[in-house]
Amino acid sequence: MVEVRFGKWGDQPHWEMDLRYLGEDEHGDWIGARPGLHMSRPGLSATTTVETAMLIPRGRPFIASFNGPGHDGCDIYVDITTIPVWEGSTVRAVDLDLDVIRRLDGSVEVDDEDEFAAHQVSYGYPQEVVDLAQRSCDDVAAAVTAGAEPWASVGRRWLRAAASTPPPAAS
Repeated sequence: MVEVRFGKWGDQPHWEMDLRYLGEDEHGDWIGARPGLHMSRPGLSATTTVETAMLIPRGRPFIASFNGPGHDGCDIYVDITTIPVWEGSTVRAVDLDLDVIRRLDGSVEVDDEDEFAAHQVSYGYPQEVVDLAQRSCDDVAAAVTAGAEPWASVGRRWLRAAASTPPPAAS
């Protein structure tokens, strides 16, 4: 199992979830879960209804989620983050607000630009963090729009692997 621990700037807790390690390829490490993945953050929890595969890239500031058929909003959701860091079986990254989303109709959008602008002031993001987040967001949005890998078919392959993982442990 891999513990995914997102934070917000200033060591504030954010989303937490546990997924199974699926493997690695040239894009990074892949983790995933069947439907029933429990996710929580302060004040909110959710349980997935479709399988999920998550890409933890090496040395790149994002974490990408690929959603299985039947998801009601999007098939790809990319959190722009600090560069993910592995600590044993735990992955940590700071969510930097910006999200790249590919909707079910194939359209690609950037979400939470207003939150990113507000947090630059309220959280005091250093300029190098602002620049890193904006570059990452622009690069990811362009690649998803262009249908480059892993956004075209590689993520789907890992999503099939996630669908065959053991069910989540009963709590």
